Amino acid sequence: MTHAARFHGVSQVFGDFTAVDNIDLDIPDGKLTTLLGPSGCGKTTSLRMLAGYLAPTRGTISIAGVDSTRTPPERRNLGMVFQSYALFPHMSVADNVGFGLKMRRVPAADRARRVTESLELVGLAHLSASKPKKLSGGQQQRVALARAIAIRPKLLLLDEPLSNLDARLRIQMRAEIRRIQAETGLAVVLVTHDQDEALEMSDEMVLMKDGRIQQQGTPQAVFPAPANRFVAEFLGYENFLTDAGGATTTIRPEHLALSVSERTPAAETGAVLPGVVLDVAYRGVDVLVTVASADVSGARVELLADLRAESAPDLTPGADVWVHVPATHLVPLAAD
Repeated sequence: MTHAARFHGVSQVFGDFTAVDNIDLDIPDGKLTTLLGPSGCGKTTSLRMLAGYLAPTRGTISIAGVDSTRTPPERRNLGMVFQSYALFPHMSVADNVGFGLKMRRVPAADRARRVTESLELVGLAHLSASKPKKLSGGQQQRVALARAIAIRPKLLLLDEPLSNLDARLRIQMRAEIRRIQAETGLAVVLVTHDQDEALEMSDEMVLMKDGRIQQQGTPQAVFPAPANRFVAEFLGYENFLTDAGGATTTIRPEHLALSVSERTPAAETGAVLPGVVLDVAYRGVDVLVTVASADVSGARVELLADLRAESAPDLTPGADVWVHVPATHLVPLAAD
């Protein structure tokens, strides 16, 4: 696999605070990579170092095989879309998209052709003469994408680009960015704190905490096998159990089953735990049931079961239940 960029032993230290701590990271060419994690995990700092806005305290960053650690941003040929889009309000859409090309002294005819191609790619060629204030949030974001793409960058960097959009537009733009990446073959690095966004859009996802990479891989590899409790919790795992050996395991709510009378466990059942229903939340298609129980170590736990509404037992708070925990869906977790 060829790499669009590489971090080798990269750290970023501000005074006594280490924002990024000795990371090694390969950004694959022609793929969409997400840097995912909570605020302060180091993902935006990593993106800013890749863009050239920050120089690493230690380590090296290469772009397209060339050491670019000290190369200024304007010489890295990277496209960047910010959270705020940063469009020029006094310029037309076409002039905004062509701005980077003009700064690079691209001839007028070539500039006009590439502006048109970029606007067609994001579906906004018909608004080329409009000013940004006349556009919706989603349209403004598409203009920012077109401007970043027009310079034909080695890498496209997206810093929380969907956070200012409403829920419906966010879902639409996920698909739009994915389509643009597929059609252009660009290497894209997307910073996000939204696990659904990362799972839906990524070819490769990189989960970060306290400046360190906790896990990296395809969504299909990472989601069913989180490396540790932090990753599991961040990806929406709700249930954590201690096994007989004292190790922590996790299981997703949809993999638990409840019954009002204990049955002989099926061969794949890892444990059947007694419990008391604390809460029942009907959501139409499914029912979320919270149960107070104890795991095999004797520790008190609250377990969340996500049951199909059509087959869920009729439960009310205070009811005694048995929680069936299938061993096939238990995921062992390493220490954070």
